[in-house]
Amino acid sequence: MQIDAVDVAAEYEALLQFLYIAPVGLAQISADGDILMMNPISSQLLMPLSRDGALTNLFTALENVAPDLRVQAAGFRASRGVICDGLYIEVSPFNPVGRDPQTLSLTLIKLDAERLMAVLNDVSAQIRRERLLRQNEAWLNAIIVGVTDYALISLDRVGRIESWNESIGRVTGFDNGSVGQPYSIFYPKDCITADRVTDRLREADDSGWSLDDGWRQRADGSRFWGSALISPLRLQHIESGPAYCLIIRDITDRREATEKILRASACDHLTGIANRRTFFEAADLEIVRWRRAPRPLSLLMFDADHFKGINDRYGHATGDAVLRHLATTLATTFRECDVVARIGGEEFAVLLPSTNVQRALAVATRLINVVASETLVIEGHRLQYTLSGGLATMDKDVTDLEALMKRADQALYAAKGSGRNRIQVFG
Repeated sequence: MQIDAVDVAAEYEALLQFLYIAPVGLAQISADGDILMMNPISSQLLMPLSRDGALTNLFTALENVAPDLRVQAAGFRASRGVICDGLYIEVSPFNPVGRDPQTLSLTLIKLDAERLMAVLNDVSAQIRRERLLRQNEAWLNAIIVGVTDYALISLDRVGRIESWNESIGRVTGFDNGSVGQPYSIFYPKDCITADRVTDRLREADDSGWSLDDGWRQRADGSRFWGSALISPLRLQHIESGPAYCLIIRDITDRREATEKILRASACDHLTGIANRRTFFEAADLEIVRWRRAPRPLSLLMFDADHFKGINDRYGHATGDAVLRHLATTLATTFRECDVVARIGGEEFAVLLPSTNVQRALAVATRLINVVASETLVIEGHRLQYTLSGGLATMDKDVTDLEALMKRADQALYAAKGSGRNRIQVFG
């Protein structure tokens, strides 16, 4: 019996040593999220998320960046298994000069009824490599596919179609009348702005290419899922000659696989709209564009009013349905080129490129009125909810994304303090 106790103690000591020398963050937590054991790497990765410098509960530490984690864990009914696998979490979403945002990957495993194991890893460098790999794959695909698969378009220095050829007609249906038109004619309405047309040319100048996948439009108004890659023609010696090459590929057959990847990495799992990481990546890029060429740029922050009361009265399932309804309403209200994202529990953000305060205020007011006028029927319950919003716009006094978000947040709190169910403009 004594030997067995010694063996158990030795095994426990070996387990502790493994926990502390493991190359990833490991934390054993209770079913409620209380941290029972944690190695130094976990502490290092999680400390930036701690409000008071203490790490006692994993769900509390992550509630601002992974608001549904506690509910996911509580709703996992199996006796053991993987609750979530490779969930991306933005630790430092803001991107100071000279530093890249930090992203963590979290896997949460249920060991038994009382214990969970969290595995944390810093995947910031991996995400940057994946982004570069996607760009490289697009180049290779554009080169190796059959000639009937893409439209090859020459553009002048401001992005106008310089000449027509059969490949343009074959893929998009546009004829010779497209010459002289901006390349935005291949995009559906609200998918691209005039500023974005120029932005993509400048980004191609800086990095050698600019790539995006999404809906494209044929001459007859029909849509297809396409990949558009712009590359500068650096060897042009004639001042009036084409300055860029645009390759548009019809990848409709790959849309389902592409969207599956996007949903896994870029979308909020509950609502289906953009997640925090996608929002901060897009917003950082818009700030860079604004610094290069200032133009209207507005940010809206929304909060569902008295949402805790909805959860308390009707349950979390009803609360989740309300959030999904709000996300759908947001997505249908704003343009396709706007970035609509869920960034917290009941907190949503919308970034509006090339949009001034007046236009942003008008569409936000319309949204709030639509939400307040609707009656939802969820699991037999009839309920209404309202929305409060804060609006801020980029100007020379805003130094970065964090400052812009603080302004919108202050306006949001002012709207709540003024009675809710309204939109407040910063300042």
